[in-house]
Amino acid sequence: MMHLQNITLKMASIVDDACKFIQRELKNFDKTKIEFKGHESNMVSYVDKEAEKILVEGLSRILPEAGFITEEETVSQERKDLMWIIDPLDGTNNFMHKVPIYSCSVGLMKEGKMIAGVILDPNRDECFYAFKGGGAWCNDSRIQVSQPQTLSKCMIATGIPFYDFEKLDSYINILKKLMKNSHGLRRCGSAAIDMAWVAAGRFDGYFEYNINSYDIAAGCIILQEAGGNVTDFKGENNYIFGKNIVASCGGHIHKEFQEIIAKEWF
Repeated sequence: MMHLQNITLKMASIVDDACKFIQRELKNFDKTKIEFKGHESNMVSYVDKEAEKILVEGLSRILPEAGFITEEETVSQERKDLMWIIDPLDGTNNFMHKVPIYSCSVGLMKEGKMIAGVILDPNRDECFYAFKGGGAWCNDSRIQVSQPQTLSKCMIATGIPFYDFEKLDSYINILKKLMKNSHGLRRCGSAAIDMAWVAAGRFDGYFEYNINSYDIAAGCIILQEAGGNVTDFKGENNYIFGKNIVASCGGHIHKEFQEIIAKEWF
């Protein structure tokens, strides 16, 4: 039987090792070593790749039987009942410009369900983590979602499209609706941090499209354990691999939020 609390704490230690490497490299980061993944706005560096290798090596010791889904594909992407889903540096663009909003994110999936997650923000020394049935935490303090009474009192986070603009008009229309029906919109540049901050009650909701599993996997279990809700744009459960996500503090807020998105999107 898996002891999820012990596994999660070991995950956090390995993520911390990766973040220490990232922070060391930040001091002398060389922008000439940037590579592009198909589009000039989709960047990767040796820092992403080496941090991923640190994670893969450490996580393989915890659960040798688990497969991997990783952003930089430094290891074979083999689907198994147990899966590590890894983003070694979520917010690479911010990191490269020395904007201090980026994170390292690791989620553990079992038979298609998220069961544990860790997101570490090295600039604020905040480690968000959760495991199934164990609640959600930031460092040593338990966290929970906010409880706004109306969407008009909510602060919403999002991600701005940077390469696929086919649905740009629909996205802009959603922004217009939310501008008029919320406390405001924010774009931080790290989906994992956006999710963690919804879980911690700093943001009340977050949505994005063209999002990948490794960006949000850890955040989903953390948010759910904090009392929040996660769906895809249709209000269904295909959010890990469905390329779009609506995350919120839950309740009637989630339904109103999701319906605004769906009305403009479909």
